[in-house]
Amino acid sequence: MTERKKDRPWLMRTYAGHSTAEASNELYRRNLAKGQTGLSVAFDLPTQTGYDPDHVLARGEVGRVGVPVAHLGDMRRLFQDIPLEQMNTSMTINATAMWLLALYQVVAEEQGADISKLQGTTQNDIVKEYLSRGTHVFPPGPSLRLTTDLIAYTVTHMPKWNPINICSYHLQEAGATPVQEIAYAMSTAIAVLDAVRDSGQVPQERMGDVVGRISFFVNAGVRFVEEMCKMRAFGRIWDRITRERYGIQDPKHRRFRYGVQVNSLGLTEAQPENNVQRIVLEMLAVTLSKNARARAVQLPAWNEALGLPRPWDQQWSLRIQQVLAYESDLLEYDDIFDGSKVIEAKVDELVEAAFAEIGHIQEMGGALAAVESGYLKSQLVASHAERRARIESGEEKIVGVNIFETTEPNPLTADLDTAIQTVDPAVEARVVESLRHWRDTRYQPPFNHPRPCKALERLKEAAKGTENLMEATLECARAGVTTGEWAGALREVFGEYRAPTGVSSAPVAVTAQEGTRLAEVRRRVERTARDLGVGKLRFLVGKPGLDGHSNGAEQIAVRARDAGFEVVYQGIRLTPEQIVDAALAEDVHAVGLSILSGSHAQLVPDVLQRLRVAGATDIPVIAGGIIPSGDAEQLRAAGVAAVFTPKDFDITGIIGRIVDEIRKANKLDPLEVPA
Repeated sequence: MTERKKDRPWLMRTYAGHSTAEASNELYRRNLAKGQTGLSVAFDLPTQTGYDPDHVLARGEVGRVGVPVAHLGDMRRLFQDIPLEQMNTSMTINATAMWLLALYQVVAEEQGADISKLQGTTQNDIVKEYLSRGTHVFPPGPSLRLTTDLIAYTVTHMPKWNPINICSYHLQEAGATPVQEIAYAMSTAIAVLDAVRDSGQVPQERMGDVVGRISFFVNAGVRFVEEMCKMRAFGRIWDRITRERYGIQDPKHRRFRYGVQVNSLGLTEAQPENNVQRIVLEMLAVTLSKNARARAVQLPAWNEALGLPRPWDQQWSLRIQQVLAYESDLLEYDDIFDGSKVIEAKVDELVEAAFAEIGHIQEMGGALAAVESGYLKSQLVASHAERRARIESGEEKIVGVNIFETTEPNPLTADLDTAIQTVDPAVEARVVESLRHWRDTRYQPPFNHPRPCKALERLKEAAKGTENLMEATLECARAGVTTGEWAGALREVFGEYRAPTGVSSAPVAVTAQEGTRLAEVRRRVERTARDLGVGKLRFLVGKPGLDGHSNGAEQIAVRARDAGFEVVYQGIRLTPEQIVDAALAEDVHAVGLSILSGSHAQLVPDVLQRLRVAGATDIPVIAGGIIPSGDAEQLRAAGVAAVFTPKDFDITGIIGRIVDEIRKANKLDPLEVPA
């Protein structure tokens, strides 16, 4: 028997970055030494949303979910002693993608690199930000222009760079079914390719180069057979769209190229050790089928539902990949699913349904029109509500959460304070001080940057016209401009955008028929409203700070609405001051705050304090999110009425608890809850 040549393994990444550029640089060099083969940079929320670390909205967010990069000096420190010409760097960045790539290019030039040899990816997919992650800044039109300009620039100047990573990952996190995930990602790709083609910046004969550099970033859930079929369907649909719509003849250009981060949505806070086998199954979905195998894989860590993973946890996830690639025989075979009737039937079903939904979106005017009308968001909110309802009813089973809940004591989480990484609160002050020092000294030796105001004026002039914005952005980077200054200049020209929330148009997911738990909660809501002498109880759902992961807030808002509350939900990115102003103006009976980024320790007490100053101590404040138990105790001690975390999957029960807290705050007798 002749021995087959083994396939090369996929790129192995770990999504990493926190605290400061220096700390992240040390982490990257350590991970590369452990056998990681690509860098995947996580930026903090101020960097992602175009604010400097000293902006009011950045408070509590600096260095939390990624690394702060406020200017060229930070980017230099981030990649110190890492030769960028030899590196493959993925940057999870969207609204400010052009700015971060400009900083990266300038640092590479300073290292003496040939920029035409730079390899890596800027995510640069703004459409999904309006639908799920919420780090958009500008309206859809200008955002698409920034995306288009970056693609056109890289095709000419950085031919090995992937200028966009169309990202369906967060769509699944926001509730998308496999069909929705495929259809919405492909509709985004069509919008982007149409914009590049129609911009006149790339001649038709080079559209193959554009298509060949487009990559995707997808999510793989635990239903790994269905997920693997989804990947085969993705490839088939992409091949057909690029051939028929754009006339791309070269099969290499039409190849569906994707990286993957497996599902974080399904990771549980309860019995978190079970997340390890979930991660393995999810990884198999994107590696087993050779013809639909990911080009790059990054795995979450087992404890991500508890807080920020430590380097050791990230190493464990890297080793999971390495065992599959180097110990198993997976890479020795051709596609092991070719010829399977079962797989082919499922792929055909997904392809047909996805094309139908793509056609529906095209009839609406394409992906951007479907964002602006609120259609895509309301579809995702509805899908997510249906999933949550299936979990609550027990129809969808999650081990350790709604089935097999008894457990032995867990040695991995015996000391929760050491089971996750914590970010020193003093980091923010140090980063802010460093930024102020940069602003004061950027014109002086050794940097001698030209005055940034001229570069910013040129950027604004370019934004008012039609020229490609990358050259003006590079000039800003070289002039020592800060992230907030670059985005601020474009905000002046383009304005800002608040995306539809999808809450008001989401259909009812859980019925309130007589005898159901929701019907009982509705009765308690109505009784409490009567006792308070109001027509309806009013509940404000707020998202303070920059955390745009709004899925949980939306689900609470929808269920509260279905339970008879009048819900006030203004979407993401609000200051504590704005939330309290809205609570007072709307005369609400409770405030629910949702934060997943770790800024709860600063922002929730701020809301409480502002309510006290306003004399509104009878409005209970409820907090929800990824909140470690020690922090939860501190929040309760500060006056928070209740704290809910991902383990609290029973949304109807949460709404009932909110009613109880309203009664308690208003000194009403507790209502008997039927057994």
